[in-house]
Amino acid sequence: MKLSFASDQFQPYNRAFLYGDSVRVSFFVRKSHLIMAEECYFYLMASMRKMRMAIPLSYTLEFFENLFAEKVLNEGVEEGIIHFYVYRNTDQSVLSKSGISYYFEVEPIKNLLNIQGDFEIDLLKEISVNSNVLSGIHVHCPENIYAEIYAKENDLDDVIFLNPNKRIARSIYGNLLFLEKKVIKIPKTSEGAYISPLLENFVTFVHKNNLAQIQESEMIAFESQKAEEILMISDLKGIFSVTKIRNKSFGKERFSEMVEQWKRSFDLN
Repeated sequence: MKLSFASDQFQPYNRAFLYGDSVRVSFFVRKSHLIMAEECYFYLMASMRKMRMAIPLSYTLEFFENLFAEKVLNEGVEEGIIHFYVYRNTDQSVLSKSGISYYFEVEPIKNLLNIQGDFEIDLLKEISVNSNVLSGIHVHCPENIYAEIYAKENDLDDVIFLNPNKRIARSIYGNLLFLEKKVIKIPKTSEGAYISPLLENFVTFVHKNNLAQIQESEMIAFESQKAEEILMISDLKGIFSVTKIRNKSFGKERFSEMVEQWKRSFDLN
């Protein structure tokens, strides 16, 4: 069962519901502890600034650590993703001065840092995603809704979005990593990829331990077919191996070993 909590008495008449005027950021719980809390906190602050939200002075890292300790960890949650939403109130006529409220829910996920399963995906050609300053944060995105329905209707788990320049941006839920020989290619955030604390932590570990060379790239769609393995990292759902795109199948052994080493590194900290 999901836990949920709101900063005030929750009212359905709010700007998140009416206008999609909200930001969503994930925090992560592993073995009854917050992990990557600082990275997620700074991502939240950056996302709110990009949406020109008035950040309350109380929104410190310590505030969020105490909030989640009381409302999540003390409730017995051992592993999972905290989906945290911040939205503007309707208390001011000038939006930039409006107060802020929040709502969050906790999705329990066993073995959060494991690969959760295999995905079959395909290219979505009908629509593209933008590559502007707001594209890297989790805000209301009708393209994602359209793509989720398209994927279900076509027996897919996810899709590859292209940007207006016909280059790979991201998937519905997260970012794609393409492994070929000793190189991992990742679409740049300027291409429309999400900014992701989970992804950044993983690629930093891979780089520091010389497991592969990391390249932030501009990739045409055809390059996905050249990859030997593909990984999807999502702050919203976790980690998945992409094992099939159309008629081509991909391995998952090398990425699986990297993820396993990365996961073990958290137990050493």
